[in-house]
Amino acid sequence: MSVLKDVSTQLNEKNLLLSTAESCTGGWLAKTITDLAGSSTIFDRGFVTYSNEAKQEMLGVAEKTLENFGAVSEQVVLEMAEGAIKNSAANIAISISGVAGPGGGTDDKPVGMVCFGWLISGENSQAETMYFDGDRDSVRKQSVEYALKILLRIIAKSITK
Repeated sequence: MSVLKDVSTQLNEKNLLLSTAESCTGGWLAKTITDLAGSSTIFDRGFVTYSNEAKQEMLGVAEKTLENFGAVSEQVVLEMAEGAIKNSAANIAISISGVAGPGGGTDDKPVGMVCFGWLISGENSQAETMYFDGDRDSVRKQSVEYALKILLRIIAKSITK
């Protein structure tokens, strides 16, 4: 995955340390990053917060946010990203929450719906929702690839150095 090497280079150049907060991807993003030799210079830790309780306990996601918007929402992933930074040495975070399937989808939140959050300390956060096709494995893989692709764009635009 060439985007991963580009992400690593940019994180190093901008002196950014990454943390991940994952739900539907179950640590796949953290695993992908740490597959890269030398990742200890760019990666601090990953949080796998599959349950709502884990999101609250480990990342400080507000119960009210979960009640009002649900775990698969841009509001929750933004709080997940904030919590990943607050509870680590990182200054940049990616968060992911979605419905990977095959079950669990609703009319409002169908299988394949995935919400992403990105945050660099001292800069604006960003959230986005995507809809992916395919089976559970495919949705999760596309989520990891998309998260890294957008991270690269965000780092490139970052004022941090």
